[in-house]
Amino acid sequence: MPAAAPKKPRRTAERILEVSLDLFNRFGEPNVSTTLISAEMRISPGNLYYHYPAKDELINTLFNRFEAALNELLVAADGVENVEDAWLFFHMLFELIWQYRFLYRDLNDLLSKNRRLETHFQFVLKNKTRAVQGLLDGLSRSGVVQITGVEAAPVSTAMVVVLTYWLSFEYVREPRKALDADSAAGSVSRGAYHVLSLLLPYLEQASRTHLHRLASSYQPG
Repeated sequence: MPAAAPKKPRRTAERILEVSLDLFNRFGEPNVSTTLISAEMRISPGNLYYHYPAKDELINTLFNRFEAALNELLVAADGVENVEDAWLFFHMLFELIWQYRFLYRDLNDLLSKNRRLETHFQFVLKNKTRAVQGLLDGLSRSGVVQITGVEAAPVSTAMVVVLTYWLSFEYVREPRKALDADSAAGSVSRGAYHVLSLLLPYLEQASRTHLHRLASSYQPG
């Protein structure tokens, strides 16, 4: 049997992004220099600069990927009709946030230094808010929640706040391990539950019971 053809090496530019994302997530973007990235990859700084002449270009490229994936995912909010749908939606949303957690861990620092992120995170917040409002509308139409328009506005804002700052809370609570890969499942599930827990006063009884059941099944520890 003929030997399998060797895999083509991944393009250097793509590998730089992968390594940068890993290092940013592990150590925080302010603590990762381009020198560290090139050393981790065992390439020369000049090779890295050829592909990404500035650190902000790395950050912006990663953010562009995050924003594109986020916008694609947020479309699914319009199809949420029950608590299980909502749980899955927020779980997937937190999984994506976790994948790019350095953006949220270092959000204020990044916004103060990077004009593109400062501008585009406004769109991220608006798109999240629009999606959450659409989700609440869907749950209201299906009778899962009983909430007025006046009540829905602050509740949706509070849900977006938890979505945006949950990982910061986790980090402050356990700074030594909260953003480690081993903590992913717990952080994601707790985040999904605490976003949905804001709906508890408005959920009909069967859905409230089901939410508690989902949380106990999927939250480790």
